[in-house]
Amino acid sequence: MSEEASFGALLRAYRQAADLTIEELSHASGVSVRAIGDMERGVSRGPQRRTVAALAEVLRLPPEDHDALIAAAQAGRPRPAPSAAGICELPRGVGDFTGREYELGLLRELAAQHTGGHGPAVTATVWGAAGMGKTALAVHAALHLSETFPDGRFYVDLRGMDSVPPAPGTVLSRLLKALGVDEQRIPSDEEERAGLYRALLADRRCLIVLDNAANEAQVRPLLPSGGPGMTIITSRRSLAGLEGVRQIPLAQLSSQEAAGLLRAIVGEARTDADPHGVAELARLCGNMPLAVRISGNRLQSRPGWTISQLAGRLGDEERRLEALAVGDLAVAAAFALSYQQLSGTARVAFRRLALAAAPGFGVPMAAVLTQVDLFEAENALEELVELGLLTSPYAGRYVFHDLVRLYARARLEQEEPVEARQEARLRMEGWLLEVATVAGRWFEPGYGEPPPEWRSLVTLDSPQEASDWLQTEGTAWLEALRSADRHGEHATVVELAESMHWFSDQWIQWGHWREVFELSSSAARAMDDRLQEAVHLNYLSWALHRCEGRADDGEAAALRALELAREAGDIRQQGWALLYASWAIRDDPANLERELDYTRRAADLLLQAGDLEGYPQAMASHTSALRRAGRVEEALERSLALVAMLRDPAYGGSPVIVSFSLGTALDRLGSAYLALERWEAAADAYRQALPELRTHPIPILLGRTHRRLGTALRQAGRVEEARQALTEASRLLEESGDTEQAAEAAKELEEIAEPGAPDAAR
Repeated sequence: MSEEASFGALLRAYRQAADLTIEELSHASGVSVRAIGDMERGVSRGPQRRTVAALAEVLRLPPEDHDALIAAAQAGRPRPAPSAAGICELPRGVGDFTGREYELGLLRELAAQHTGGHGPAVTATVWGAAGMGKTALAVHAALHLSETFPDGRFYVDLRGMDSVPPAPGTVLSRLLKALGVDEQRIPSDEEERAGLYRALLADRRCLIVLDNAANEAQVRPLLPSGGPGMTIITSRRSLAGLEGVRQIPLAQLSSQEAAGLLRAIVGEARTDADPHGVAELARLCGNMPLAVRISGNRLQSRPGWTISQLAGRLGDEERRLEALAVGDLAVAAAFALSYQQLSGTARVAFRRLALAAAPGFGVPMAAVLTQVDLFEAENALEELVELGLLTSPYAGRYVFHDLVRLYARARLEQEEPVEARQEARLRMEGWLLEVATVAGRWFEPGYGEPPPEWRSLVTLDSPQEASDWLQTEGTAWLEALRSADRHGEHATVVELAESMHWFSDQWIQWGHWREVFELSSSAARAMDDRLQEAVHLNYLSWALHRCEGRADDGEAAALRALELAREAGDIRQQGWALLYASWAIRDDPANLERELDYTRRAADLLLQAGDLEGYPQAMASHTSALRRAGRVEEALERSLALVAMLRDPAYGGSPVIVSFSLGTALDRLGSAYLALERWEAAADAYRQALPELRTHPIPILLGRTHRRLGTALRQAGRVEEARQALTEASRLLEESGDTEQAAEAAKELEEIAEPGAPDAAR
């Protein structure tokens, strides 16, 4: 075609005739300025039909000019040699493909961004665990990108899980044949084959799907260097060593997507009739596409079954993997291919990590179970991630998919004797209990940081590190505690629960403190230690009323502790039992007289016992009850006396506990001033209380003190300071799970006028 009749020349002429700049044409058509420029300069001679149609519509060409522009675009497209029919054809797509909208959109964007063919060819890796639907996604995308790649779409299974995957030269030979190269013209040298392959794709809009890649070395020779084409690679490995490649990790479906896939396979009539069964079946399949498909296919072949009936069969973990098989599809078989690729250490780690109580764990857990050092354990875990048998949501943390974990458990039971499994479990549980005890003692006055001689696979160099470990591994050490209880290790159970006494205030919202202290009080009873049982019943009282809102049960537990303390002749624990009983009932005004009695008696007993840490807490609780009973002046007088006593250097006691008790006493003093509408005095008391309370920071207590400080400041007309205090109160209360008081603080904050305006509440 002559230059005068080329697509670029026609486009330029039509644009100028329409009196449009390139920028104006770009804005109106949605085609980029760069793409239009490339077309007019002849760099891009044959744009896609959709691009030409968009340009022609903006230019408002008459029919004959419109046809001429389309013909010029068609003539400018390269004419590849005819491809060989039947070689590297795409496999049959999945008609009921569901979900993956984000990943499909990303592949469409990648396909559209490089049709001009300048720069490196577009390559994307779709990677993830077995059964996640990587091949289905790649094939589905390829089938729907036919217009974008008119010169051919080709597929090769690289058989990456075979013991000896095909070499790149073999794959190149097949691809060259598919591209129309006669077998006699295919070079014998692999490097020359790769060169010919890249040359053929330099000006062809082809889409190549390289499925199930083994590793980077197998794939690298198969990647075009440039051109308008695209390559999609799927693999169980991330193939992170490939340069200039867009990685698309594939995880399980969302719950909605999994239910949608099941609906597409089984039909709306059956799924609409049993929506609960659909949700439960998807959950039991771990939202894994392969498992959902197998379940759907089983239901199709058994029209008399309900979805809930199949879900019931899958509910038995021992039979679940066996049930997730139909025809030649099996979840366990898919996992087995990855398992066979593992090194010896990674296999041991994989099997034994099935013993962990939680699906997530860190490197130290793997090291304990596998009996290797941290570096070797981390390498094994990373190997498992590379083969899709684990995921790593963030550095140092690893997670099993539910079905993969069941497969790991099956491998453990089949490949390791009972004695080895039991030894590994006991080693893991002993380690968890030891670390949890040491971590919990960080918060207990008199202990603090671990002893210098203590060594472990984790670092607990600060309270924050200890708290982080206890919360992250909460499921694991709780299960270890349950196991110790089942095996009659009563002293161990009591010791761990005791170490959690002070830490439990830091993590009130956990939801398992009642169980911890039920186990420890029962263990103490089994040891026939009435005093220890009383101590842990008091802790249980706190958990019942504070964590679960069960005031009556909390009071009953404390009163039982009182009986045991009396039987043991321990005055101090009698005082503590009465104090815990008062805390259990203090939120109900109907119990006020009983609360006054409990706190008065508790203070007397603790003072008699010489408990310099317990007495001020009992007295602070008593002054609070006095204030709420309307005896405000008496509450104020006792609070002032208590503050003076605690500030006396001769008082004694644990500095941390006395400081915290001083903070509590100052808080109660502030509340007495608040009740008397002495706003400045109340604010001053609360301000003095906060640094003392921070010696043992409990977010909920700090939040409540900040809230009362905000109220006092607001009433005193110090609006900006009140706003700051209430903002901090709202944050701390929300963090501690006290949503009711957090909402009240936020509401009070909203009522405060903007800075400079009069306080709306005054």
